[in-house]
Amino acid sequence: MLADLEVTRSHSRPRVSNDNPYSESMFKTLKYGHRFPERFGSLSQAREFMIEFTDWYNHEHRHTGIGLHTPADVHFGLAAGKSAERRRVLDAARAQHPHRFGTTAAPKILDLPDTVYINRPADDPETTVEDETAAA
Repeated sequence: MLADLEVTRSHSRPRVSNDNPYSESMFKTLKYGHRFPERFGSLSQAREFMIEFTDWYNHEHRHTGIGLHTPADVHFGLAAGKSAERRRVLDAARAQHPHRFGTTAAPKILDLPDTVYINRPADDPETTVEDETAAA
């Protein structure tokens, strides 16, 4: 079935948590979240929990790596508009209550990253990890 979808098998290294930092981050949020139960009573309860968690994670939980936006905001192209709205709200609050802001600089609105990699490709496509290790 996976081959039909052109999904290739991952060969992650055992006991290495940084092979996919995005899934590791999501798993930590899942595992250490305030609602994660000690045990599930049944498979259907576990599935229901995951449906609710995934909806919350994608539509409500703000991620620092994507400028405190939700994945849904980024996916559906809403992030730029929401960043502009944040800027307007912060500017208005700062104008109305400057004493609440401890600096003369405007508050920073986090930018979305231009490009995101799990493993950044080498600048030289001919260079491999083995080449870099041998050179060290």
